[in-house]
Amino acid sequence: MPKDMTQDTTIFTRRESEARSYCRGMDNMFVKAQGAEMFDQTGTRYIDFLAGCSSLNYGHNDPDMKSALVDHITNDGIAHGLDFHSDAKAAFLKAYEDHILAPRGMDYKIMMTGPTGTNAVEAAIKLARKVTGRRNVISFTNGFHGMTMGALSLTGNTDKRGGAGSGTLGDVTHMPFEGSLGENVDTLELMDAMLSNPSSGIDAPAAFIFEPIQGEGGLNAASDAWMQGVEKIARKHGALLIVDDIQAGCGRSGSFFSFEASGIKPDMVTQAKSLSGFGLPFAALLIRPDHDIWKPAEHNGTFRGNTHAFVTARVAIEKFWSDDAFEKDIASKSVMLTTALQEVAARVPGATLKGRGMMQGVDVGSGELAGAICARAYELGLVIETSGAGDEVIKFLAPLTISPELMREGFDILIRAAEEVADSHKIAAE
Repeated sequence: MPKDMTQDTTIFTRRESEARSYCRGMDNMFVKAQGAEMFDQTGTRYIDFLAGCSSLNYGHNDPDMKSALVDHITNDGIAHGLDFHSDAKAAFLKAYEDHILAPRGMDYKIMMTGPTGTNAVEAAIKLARKVTGRRNVISFTNGFHGMTMGALSLTGNTDKRGGAGSGTLGDVTHMPFEGSLGENVDTLELMDAMLSNPSSGIDAPAAFIFEPIQGEGGLNAASDAWMQGVEKIARKHGALLIVDDIQAGCGRSGSFFSFEASGIKPDMVTQAKSLSGFGLPFAALLIRPDHDIWKPAEHNGTFRGNTHAFVTARVAIEKFWSDDAFEKDIASKSVMLTTALQEVAARVPGATLKGRGMMQGVDVGSGELAGAICARAYELGLVIETSGAGDEVIKFLAPLTISPELMREGFDILIRAAEEVADSHKIAAE
């Protein structure tokens, strides 16, 4: 019999790479999860306000997805299919077509990329360069698009870029995101002026890529007008428009796509994280049909499309997106979230709210302070993280399916943590 490892945490420091991160601040051995709750090896319960960094929008171990997946496995359904036709893939594509694309009047080809979001981003910028014959891609300050070299070149964070060592992170121009230069600076006007000036030194772009809500960058939410402006500039300068909806999509913003209210029509949309519905690796790229100029196998990967994820993703779409009930529930919880975050902000002088939908947070102005609040919250039974250039934003990413009661319980913990830490910092300052 194999040795019971549930109590042995030394194996992680002994054998796991130094790249590990979340477990350094939250070092319990987790063994079970359901809905918006996680349990460690001692049976201690934690409320989950992280949800796999928005990979578990529908909660841990949704019973309908779990049942469908178990049935698929026990019936010897295809486990790995490269890009062969399969019944599971067909069912997913049909559900996506019927419940996601058609109701929104969208017409996209769906490209199965490698299993994570960065793979979808890599495919998007590669295709944009192929379609336009250009190299330069416009990305934005505080943006995060992945950790592989192409996606990392689009990412602004110095620490994350540092992981590339001396590797080249070129063929990208970083422009200011909305509001990043202050309220009185029109970043759209600045961007258009730079691209229109033949002596600006900026090469004609193949594409623009942005997140409607910057997840890792501090929950900076783009306005509809700004997104429309970027689209207009992209069209003016002959570039494609790519929307990175990996973290803000699948309902996190309030609608399935986080850009829906703006009315923009991206050439490509990247999806991952909660696309599988069950936390299984699954990423895809939506491509406008006239841009789908790949030759067979010109961009591929051993794990392009996860058959088990097709099973659970189909259930997620049919269960949560066949009508507008789920969107209405998210809207109601979003109001509750804003109110609760205002209570948290009231405990920290100068704190402000950021984000929208169920992707909101509190900017407390200091990474040290935000980190201390999240650490204390964890001690009290709440899993939550920070984001932003200096980790100054306390970030709410609980499952969208969390009950109002559990959400309130979690916020009571966060408010207590904010009070205790803010008071201790005040005393230390005095």
